[in-house]
Amino acid sequence: MDRGGAIIGGLLALILTGCSAPTETCAGVAETCTSMDEDAPGVPGKVPTWSNAQKIGIGTSYETYDANGQFSDQSSTAPISKVWFSVGEDRITEVMWGLIHEAQIREMRYIVVGPEGVMEPEAKTAWPMRRTIDGVDHPMPFHFQRLTFDGGATTLTAQALTDPQSQTLISSFQFDSDRDDLRVFAYIDPALGNSGTGDRAWVDGTRLYAEGDGAAVAISGLFYLNKVNTVGFVGGSDIVADAMAGTTYATTGDTPGNVEMLVEMPFPPGAPKGGVLYVGFGEDADAADAQIQASLARDLREITEDYLSGWETYLTSLEHLPDLRAESQDGGALASMSAINLKIMEDKTHAGALIASLSNPWGETAPAETPQTGYKAVWPRDFFQVASAFVAMGDEETARAAYRYLPMVQVTEATPGNAGVTGWFLQKTHVDGEIEWVAIQQDQTAMPIMLGWKLWQDGVISDDEMAASYHAMLKPAADFLVEGGEPNILWNTEFEASLGYTQQERWEEQEGYSPSTVAAVISGLVAAADLATRFGDPSDAGTYLAAADILESNLETWMFTTNGDLGDGQYFIRVTRNRDPNDKAMLGDNNGRPGLPEDHIVDGGFLELVRYGVRAPEAPSIQGSLEELDGAHEDNLRVRYGFGDGRTGWRRYGNDGYGEDGDGGTNYHEIEGGNTPGQRGRVWPFFSGERAHYEIAHLQHVLARDGEAHPQVAELRARISALVVSMEAFANDGLSLPEQVWDDVGPNPFGYEFGEGTNSATPLAWTHAEYIKLLRSVADQAVWDHYPIVAERYAESPRNQLVAD
Repeated sequence: MDRGGAIIGGLLALILTGCSAPTETCAGVAETCTSMDEDAPGVPGKVPTWSNAQKIGIGTSYETYDANGQFSDQSSTAPISKVWFSVGEDRITEVMWGLIHEAQIREMRYIVVGPEGVMEPEAKTAWPMRRTIDGVDHPMPFHFQRLTFDGGATTLTAQALTDPQSQTLISSFQFDSDRDDLRVFAYIDPALGNSGTGDRAWVDGTRLYAEGDGAAVAISGLFYLNKVNTVGFVGGSDIVADAMAGTTYATTGDTPGNVEMLVEMPFPPGAPKGGVLYVGFGEDADAADAQIQASLARDLREITEDYLSGWETYLTSLEHLPDLRAESQDGGALASMSAINLKIMEDKTHAGALIASLSNPWGETAPAETPQTGYKAVWPRDFFQVASAFVAMGDEETARAAYRYLPMVQVTEATPGNAGVTGWFLQKTHVDGEIEWVAIQQDQTAMPIMLGWKLWQDGVISDDEMAASYHAMLKPAADFLVEGGEPNILWNTEFEASLGYTQQERWEEQEGYSPSTVAAVISGLVAAADLATRFGDPSDAGTYLAAADILESNLETWMFTTNGDLGDGQYFIRVTRNRDPNDKAMLGDNNGRPGLPEDHIVDGGFLELVRYGVRAPEAPSIQGSLEELDGAHEDNLRVRYGFGDGRTGWRRYGNDGYGEDGDGGTNYHEIEGGNTPGQRGRVWPFFSGERAHYEIAHLQHVLARDGEAHPQVAELRARISALVVSMEAFANDGLSLPEQVWDDVGPNPFGYEFGEGTNSATPLAWTHAEYIKLLRSVADQAVWDHYPIVAERYAESPRNQLVAD
C-alpha cells in the first residue's frame, strides 16, 4: 500500500473499534447534547452559486452494460449506482444523483474549530490513491484531501467514494492531533433538483434530511452522529458559531430556500479520532434513508473494495492501455486516470451519453437559482473526441454505446419545437436529449458521420448495423451538409446554412467559413460517400464527393489571407464571414471583447486539415500559417505561450474573451450584466496534443519520403516527446487535466501559478481524450484521427504540393 493505504487502514481500525451503528437518541453522549430551537432564522438565505470548477478529481462507481449495451437491472453490476461527485483541495464540490447533470449537493467539507473559532488550514494537499494491478501502479478515483494545522501537528485527512450497490455517497476522515480542545464538524450545502433554492431541511433524531424539487438527501454517520445536528439558511446566520454557542435548529420551516446542514463528529474518550458520513439520495426522505440503511448493512471494507475493484476491472479490460502507458513520460499515471475520468463522465441512465466536464465553469460566481447543466451536457464535438478516445484505448463497448446514443440529439421532424430543416445535430443538450442550445455548428454534424465510419472500419459497428444507421442517421446528416437550409427551432429562425458556411465554428461564437469546421465537413462528406457506395445510392456518393471537392479546392481562396497584418501576411485566418479573406472585414465580439478585422485573428484550426487528411503537413498553406500561429504578437493577439519549464501551450485564438477579466481580475461573466471587454481566454492544454498530432503527421511524411536518416526525424521526435510532457505537466495533483491554464497575463487575485489550471472546467473530457489519442498516435506512429480515404482523395491536389524542407 502507498500512504493512502495506510490512511484507509487507520480508518478501518476506527470503524472496527468504534461503537455500534447510530442510535436514534443522544444516549451515550447526553452530556454534550444541546437544546434545539424550532425554525432556523434567515429564510430564504443568500443567493446561491455553484462550486469552484477547479476540481482535483471526480468519482463514481464503475458499472457495466447489460447484453443490449444499456445500464439496467440485468447489468452484472446491478443495482446501478447513479451518484457522482467531484473534489477540490479541501472539500467535496458538487454531488450529482439521478442524471449526471442533476446536482443535489453544492459542497461538503470538514471544519476544525478551536477556542478562537474556525481554524483556517495552513496547507491543503490532495492526491489519488494508487493501486497495484498485475504489478503495475495505477491511480484510482479515490482522492485524499489533507488539511494541515498547528505547523503540521494537527491534520485532517478525508476521502470519499460511492457505494456501487446503492445511491449513497460515503465520506470519511481521520483526525490526528494531540489537542483536546478541538472539535470537528461536517458542513453540507444541499442544492436539490439541480438548484440552490427551493429546499427544506430538518433534523430527526440522529439523521438530517433535506427535500426539494423532487429529490431528497439523508445524512447519517458511523458512529456517534448525535452531538450537534442542526440546519439553517446559507447566509442567514453563522451556523458554526451558533452551534458552538449551543444554539441549534431542528428545521428550516415551511418556507423553502438555500439551506445548509451541520453535524459535529465527536470523539469519545479512548476511541480513534475519525468518522464516516453516509449521504443517501432518493425521490423523498424515506427513499434516501433507505439507501443509507442499505449501505450501513454492508461492511465499509466490502464497499471500499467493491468500489476499487470495479475500476480495477475496467482498467484491465482496456486492451491498448499498456501500450499507451508505455509511450507516456510520467510512468503511465495520467493515461490510467484519463481512461477512468472519461468513463466517469458518462450518464448511467442513457448509456453512451458523454458529457464535456463534471463541472460548472467559474462555478462559485455562476448563479444556482435555477437548474443549469454547465458543462455536464452533450456537445457532439466533445462527444466525437471522447468516443474516438475510447476506441483508442480499447473500450469498444462504450464507443458503440456512444454511437447508438447519437440519434437522441439529431434534429428530425419529431424533435420538439422543430419546424425547419432536419439532419443536423443539436448544439448542446441534456443527456436525456432535452434541448438547451440550438445554433447550427456544421462540424458537430460532420463528426457523427466521421465517428460512424471509423467505428465501422474498426469493426466496432457491424455491416448490418451500419446499413441501418446510414439510412436513418448519417445520410440525413450528409444531405444537410450539402443542401443546408433554414432552422426553425426556438430562437433560431433567421439563419440559412449552406455548404461549408456555419452559424458557429468550433468555439461557438462566429459564423462563416472556418478551416477547422470545413476540415470536418470535407472529411464527413468523403466518409459519407464511402458509406453511400456500400450501403446506399452511388448517386449520393457522387453528390457528397462533389461537395467535398468544392470545399477542398477553395480552402485557400476563401480562408487564406495573402495580405494579412501578421507575420509575412500569408496564413489561414480563424474565420471569414464571406469568401474574401483579404477584405479585412470585421468579426463579431468574442464574449464581450470587441471584434477585430478577420486577418488579425489566427488559431490552430487549420491543423485539423492535416489531422483528418485534407492537407499534407508540408502543404504551402499549412507551413505558411505556422509562423503566425506561433508568433510573438502582443498579448491580445498572441496564441502560443511557453511556460519556462519546457511546457508549450496555445490559446484558442487571438482576441479570445472566454476567461477571467484581464483588466479587473474577475471571473468570467462575473460582473452583473454579462460579458466585459477585458475578458481573456487563457491557454488550453489540449492544443499541445493537437500540435503534437501535426508533428506526428509531419514525421510520417518525412519518414515515408526520406527515411530515418533525414535530419528532421530526430527533431520532430523531440518535439512530439516534449508536447507529451507538456500535457502531463498541465495535470493537477489529482491527475485531472483542465480546460484552461493561467498564462500570467493581467491581474491574478485568485493566486494561480503560471501554467496552473484555472476555474474554467477541470477535468475537461476533451483534454483527457486528446491525451489518450496522442499516446495512441505515438504508439502507432500514425495519427489516430487520420482518415485515409480523405488523404488518398486529395493527395494529388495542387494545393497539397509539398514544399522543400
